[in-house]
Amino acid sequence: MLDVKRLRLLHELHLRGTISAVAAALSYTPSSVSQQLALLETEAGVPLLEKSGRRVRLTPQADVLVLHTAALLERLELMTAELDNSLTEVTGTVRLAVFQSAALGIVPQALTILREEYPQLRVEVTQREPESALFETWTREFDLVVAEQYPGHAAPLQPDLDRVPLLEDELRLGVPFAASALGDVARSAWVMEPRGTASRHFAEQLCRQAGFEPDVRFETADLQAHIRLIESGHAVALLPDLVWGGREPGIRLLSLPGSPRRTVFTSAREASVGRPGIIACRDALARAAG
Repeated sequence: MLDVKRLRLLHELHLRGTISAVAAALSYTPSSVSQQLALLETEAGVPLLEKSGRRVRLTPQADVLVLHTAALLERLELMTAELDNSLTEVTGTVRLAVFQSAALGIVPQALTILREEYPQLRVEVTQREPESALFETWTREFDLVVAEQYPGHAAPLQPDLDRVPLLEDELRLGVPFAASALGDVARSAWVMEPRGTASRHFAEQLCRQAGFEPDVRFETADLQAHIRLIESGHAVALLPDLVWGGREPGIRLLSLPGSPRRTVFTSAREASVGRPGIIACRDALARAAG
């Protein structure tokens, strides 16, 4: 009989590529992962891993096990969802991944709703960038993710994840001085999120379309730091309305040409969308966003 936990380690190795990445994701040591995979090889009676330089790769026999393990994990998740649905109360734990402005703008109110209506439900919230959070929801590190998609920049599509729109969030220019258009800040210092993020790509493209290359002197994913740099007169930045969480902005905001908006959505694995806890979280997030 093949051990399901060891099969999952093999499945994780297929997804992540290295034993060290599997160990980091599942809070194991690399040696313990290697030992468990060696035991799985003994159980299977066939080689599952082969050396490839400093790394290992899966054998064709391992690929067979990975394919069936994916179906097995999905079936186990469907079973859990059906079991949860049989209960009269919404209980258990939902692991929620969110990006910063959603954590500031809608999550506190959603948690208040959940505490009042579903006191037996535990919600664990972790801040993650949307690109990595979608992948980590697919690999079962999270149950639900709040993610974003900027104009002209499609969010990654992960297999077996659904996508439910949550809100449309307008993007505006935050400035510390009198300005009336994007061209007025062509020579200003900018603060932007790190390279590779959708927000950074959108901001740079917007500036280039306006005819200038932004002078990015400050780089941070912390939007509260963006606001402080604007307030103190050191930078300008693009900010989503969601960051204010319904509060009155403390800086001057300018509308951009075409009033661009990003789409905020939630994603969960299709096998778990029927779980009462996930349904409750999505409902609370939608009400908070509304």
